[in-house]
Order: sequence, then C-alpha cells, then structure tokens
Amino acid sequence: MIIWIILAVVILIVASSGIKIIRPFEKGLVERLGKYNREAQSGLNFIIPFIERIIKVDHREMVIDVPPQEVITNDNVIVTVDAVIYYEVTDAFRVIYNVRNFEMAAIKLAQTNLRNVIGEMELDQTLTSRERINVKLREVLDEATDKWGVKVTRVELKKIDPPQDIMDAMSKQMKAERTKRAVILEAEGYKQSQITRAEGDKRSAILKAEGQAEAIKRVADASRYKLIAEAEGQAGAILKVFEAIHDGKPTNDLIAVRYLETLKEIANGTANKVFLPYEASGFLGSIAAISELFKKDGTKTAKKPKEK
Repeated sequence: MIIWIILAVVILIVASSGIKIIRPFEKGLVERLGKYNREAQSGLNFIIPFIERIIKVDHREMVIDVPPQEVITNDNVIVTVDAVIYYEVTDAFRVIYNVRNFEMAAIKLAQTNLRNVIGEMELDQTLTSRERINVKLREVLDEATDKWGVKVTRVELKKIDPPQDIMDAMSKQMKAERTKRAVILEAEGYKQSQITRAEGDKRSAILKAEGQAEAIKRVADASRYKLIAEAEGQAGAILKVFEAIHDGKPTNDLIAVRYLETLKEIANGTANKVFLPYEASGFLGSIAAISELFKKDGTKTAKKPKEK
C-alpha cells in the first residue's frame, strides 16, 4: 500500500511539472532534448516532463539603467552621462537564441554609442541638445538590436554633469549674463520713459501753442468785428448827419457857428498846442468870411428898429 501511495505521489508530481501556464504578456519557447521545438502561446500548455522544457519571455516594455560614465566632448571637456533605455521584445526566439544576455549587451552598446554621439558635440551643444542626443542614440541602438528581436522605444539622458570648475564658470557666466540683461532692460526702460516724457512734453507744447493761436485768432476776430461794427456805426451816423444837414438846408451863418464851436472844442483839448491847417491863408480867409457874415447880420439887426 505504501509503495502504491509513493508511486501515485511521484506520478502526480511529474504530471504537474508538465503543466505550464503562460500569462497574456508572455511567450513560451518549448525545447525538446535541448532543441527548439515550438512556440507556446498564452494560456494552459502541456509539456513532456524531463524531455521538454519551456522558456518564458516577457513582451512588456522594460527599462535598462545605463550606469554613469565619463565621456569626452569635442572641445575636450569630460562630462558624466547617465541614461536609461526603454525596450520591448518583438521576437522571443531571437532574443533567446541570438544574444546570451540582452541587458548586458544593451548597456555596453549604449555606453559605446554615448561616447560616439557626445564625442561629436561640444559642451554647450550637449547641454542644450538632449532631445537630439536621445533620438540619435535610439536610432543607433534600435538598428543594432534589431537582429536580437528587440525594439528600442526610447532613450533618455538622466543627467549630464560637467566638472565642478566648469559648472562654477558656467554659473558665473550665467550670473553675468543675467546682470547684463538686467542693466540693458533698465537702460531700455529709462530710454523709453525719457522718450515718452519728451513726446508728452512735445504734445503738450503743441496743444498749448495751438490753444494760444486759437485764442489770439478769436480775440483778433472779436476786435475786427468790433472795429467793423464801430466803423459801420460811425459811417451810418455820418451819413445820417450828412443827410440831415442837406435835408435841413443849412445857411452860411449856421455853418460858421458850427465851425467856431469845433475850434473851441479843439482849443479845450488836453494838448498844449493847437496845430492849424497847413493852408493858413485859407483858414484866415474863412475867418474873414465869417466876420463879414456877422457884420452883415449886425447891420440887418440895426436897421430893423428904424423900420418900426
């Protein structure tokens, strides 16, 4: 009985060793007596114990961390570069049978190509062209690993560290550049403020001058209107007086009296001197005519009582 129990247990153990389960993201390679036999798909699979064995290959995207290494740039600066590689298996057969240790091979290949890619660039380019380095390195690695049944999806540089003295010099340069930009911006701001102020003063002066010109023009128009109105009024008054004089048919004695009244007003002026007309003889003749006129009037007045 004990022998049969032991035999059943052994058969159960052997049978269970022939049952293999492959998950959806895996592929299985079945070897029979050390020789590739077939590819097992995901799910439940059976193999012959002790004759066949199954090798599982993960098809998910995986990451390889490339150890930091020192690389010399084109301008002879030593930088420390650290990168990561993202890849996925596309052919399980080739990744098992075409390369012994894919991860080690990919790391060494990445380190070698990092030296080549960065060695062609100067320090400033390596610090500002990470995307370019990533793309170029990915293309090189993807082409080299194609025969291994692996596709390199991405390569990312984690860090690029120059020597400490170079970093100190870069820090000083960056500080100087920022100081320079600050001074330039301050000067530009001052220049712009002065230009704006000058433009404002100019505009203010122009508006002030235009306002003064407009005021002078309006004052001149008002004065002109006033003089025109006064002149028209005086002209109208003179015409009225002239018409009244002619309509009244003045006599010579009335004209003489008005002439004398006018001379009286001239003599009563604030001036110290009275200027007579240039034709003094004519002026004196007019006075003589006036005196004769008054004599005739006196004679007429003297005769009137005798008539009574």
